[in-house]
Amino acid sequence: METLKYKIIKTEVQYSDYCSRLETLLSSNQKDQDEVELLTFLIEKWDQDHNSFEDVNPIELLRSLMEEHKLKSKDLVEILGVSKGLVSDILNYKKGLSKEIIRTLSSHFSLSQEAFNRPYKLKVSVNSRLRNASAMNTHKEIASTH
Repeated sequence: METLKYKIIKTEVQYSDYCSRLETLLSSNQKDQDEVELLTFLIEKWDQDHNSFEDVNPIELLRSLMEEHKLKSKDLVEILGVSKGLVSDILNYKKGLSKEIIRTLSSHFSLSQEAFNRPYKLKVSVNSRLRNASAMNTHKEIASTH
């Protein structure tokens, strides 16, 4: 009986090996689509079973992913298609993540949207009355009726 090339990931070493292999395949000109899909599936399964995103707020997660992928703020500007000021505000807890940014980040980093779509505290006096970033920075002008 032929031994399988890939198996369910059971160790961090195996996980790391599979991630490296997937990166190699993705950077290669001749991709075996079935192999890419299988490795992606196995890696995502491991991530779902072993990553506890509840321990990390979305901004800490984003910073960690940026470090892991060697990304700078200016790279996020390009990935998200937003201004560098907005990226700075997000990374400094001054603005929350919009639905569109959450979708883009989850797609770019191959993570579930839930990883980024969780409440966290903002650090801006304008937002101090809000309990968390999921309420976003909604500042409404109240029209006076004179």
